[in-house]
Amino acid sequence: MRFLTFFLLACLLPLVSPLRAAQSSIHNEETAEAALTELAKVAASSQKAVLITGASTGIGRMTAELLAENGFYVYAGARKEKDLADLSALKNVEGIRLDVTVEAEIDAAVATVKKGGRGLYGLINNAGVVVLAPLIEVPEGDLAFQIDVNVMGPYRVTKAFAPMLIESKGRISTTGSLSGTATWGFGGPYTMSKFAVEAYTDVLALEMEGFGVTVSVVEPGNFKSKIMASMKDRLLASGYTAEGSLFEDKMSRLLSQPLDRSNLMEPGKVAQAFLDFLTDENPKRRYLVVPNQGEAALTLNAAFTRLAQQNRDQEYTFSREQLIAMLDAALLAQTPAASVAEQAPTE
Repeated sequence: MRFLTFFLLACLLPLVSPLRAAQSSIHNEETAEAALTELAKVAASSQKAVLITGASTGIGRMTAELLAENGFYVYAGARKEKDLADLSALKNVEGIRLDVTVEAEIDAAVATVKKGGRGLYGLINNAGVVVLAPLIEVPEGDLAFQIDVNVMGPYRVTKAFAPMLIESKGRISTTGSLSGTATWGFGGPYTMSKFAVEAYTDVLALEMEGFGVTVSVVEPGNFKSKIMASMKDRLLASGYTAEGSLFEDKMSRLLSQPLDRSNLMEPGKVAQAFLDFLTDENPKRRYLVVPNQGEAALTLNAAFTRLAQQNRDQEYTFSREQLIAMLDAALLAQTPAASVAEQAPTE
């Protein structure tokens, strides 16, 4: 019996060492896998995340690509399956279904971002549409649609993500337009929405300052995009005709023109403005980004004209010298602190 026991031990002992080695290997693999999972979590939490609405084409798409290339993790909002798949194929980009007029999709987007574990450092409210019509003829439903997307959209999305942005002391920007300063015929619905974005930006900046959240508006001029072509398609699909309009000739000519903007400059400078806002130590409140000096002059002249109109013949009208002094003070306030120090006289 003792011999049999020794014999069995002799047979089994050679198997013990490999078994222990296998157990050790499995344990090491599990440990390594757990370590990699933990490292992935750490990496995810250290990578700043940004949500962009309206990221399927144009400014939104180019901004998503640029931010992703510069180390941000981008949640790119879009509505169509193909656009979502195309966006998700990009490195550091996750396509996320998001119609800014649908509360359920906004809530689902919040849940997705929370589950990602990266928090949210930046929000870019870029989704927008154009409604073009004379103000005395535009259907109320069309005007409501314009405001719903361009004004209520940023309001809804910012409100939903505000707790995450406050937690990260992050940054919020909205795509405005030079049409938030300068107006144009038949652009009433659109310019009304962009003027509202300007006021929204200023008030939100005041209210979020105490939480360490910085707010800006990026104001593009005319760049290549599909926004005008989409407007024309939507208008014609609704059965609109200029026939019977008080502005029949002008509206007919306008709608007969190609509105695809294919000959205009790519909006790379606009995407760069969003990147600058998210990365600069002292970001600006407003980023006017236009393709030429003419559009810059158009925008600023509109602001100066409005100022002159407000000052004209009012009870406390300011003189030219007083207005210049006010302008000088406003310009100085926009100068970075370091530049002011360099300009200060030395004894």
